[in-house]
Amino acid sequence: MKELLVISGKGGTGKTTIVGAFAGLAKDSFPTETTVLADCDVDAADLHLILNPSVRETKEFFGLKRATLDPAKCNNCGACRAVCRFDAIAEHENHIKIEPISCEGCAVCFHICPNQAISMKDVTAGRWFVSDTVYGPLVHAKLGVAEENSGKLVMEVRREARRIAETLGSSLIICDGPPGIGCPVISSMSGVDLALIVTEPTVAGIHDMERLYTLAEGFDVELAVCINKYDLDYEISADIEEFCRKRNIDVAGRVPFDEEVVKALGRGEPIISLGHTGRVSESPAAKAIEQLWAEIFNRLFV
Repeated sequence: MKELLVISGKGGTGKTTIVGAFAGLAKDSFPTETTVLADCDVDAADLHLILNPSVRETKEFFGLKRATLDPAKCNNCGACRAVCRFDAIAEHENHIKIEPISCEGCAVCFHICPNQAISMKDVTAGRWFVSDTVYGPLVHAKLGVAEENSGKLVMEVRREARRIAETLGSSLIICDGPPGIGCPVISSMSGVDLALIVTEPTVAGIHDMERLYTLAEGFDVELAVCINKYDLDYEISADIEEFCRKRNIDVAGRVPFDEEVVKALGRGEPIISLGHTGRVSESPAAKAIEQLWAEIFNRLFV
């Protein structure tokens, strides 16, 4: 079983568009198998918008424990308030109160309370889902507003995707990774067989791609690069190719700007679709993505 991760140094490079197309192409490449899909961008998941999943299973995700006060045991001594470094404990009308949004779950107040009036309790920080699509099962998630531990939620998504893939005997898991270089990306990257970096010919695009390359290098992950909308700036596209050449990174694909992509997304389906409109085979972007998929497939299985 192989695991392909599609990532980008910044948001908006077209990463999810390519993953959605890969889902359709994988269906053709493995006609007798089921490819498992995972959306690891738990802070702003959007793969479901073009795969139209039907949710089959919902699970709660618990992040950090948070302090909870039992007013019946509290004598308002203020010891907890004095040690809270996050200003999560305040006195209101001569009563101690804990603000759950500000609480970071450090548990110092729990340990210092002389009356054992504070306990640490699990709090629902988000949810993750197992859904059915025409392209295969999709594991995706939604982190709550202002919640942390997105890296931990990514691991939950990947763990479930692997479990499903092993159960079904799948040859491939395709992960739509989060943008950037933070904790969710680190959780998405560890242990994958190939990471495809999707970049674009802009100053921000090439800069953030370089940062992502440095991160991937530390994980010793095999890399390939796709330049999306490469024809918008040939000079920066050439700079990206030169950067990759000097570091022996394969530029696996060059996808042109194509208004058909925008139209397909507006219909809520991938540019290469198994939906009612069928494959958009005449689209320049679709053809380029098919060539990109062939390169990636050969890297993984040939």
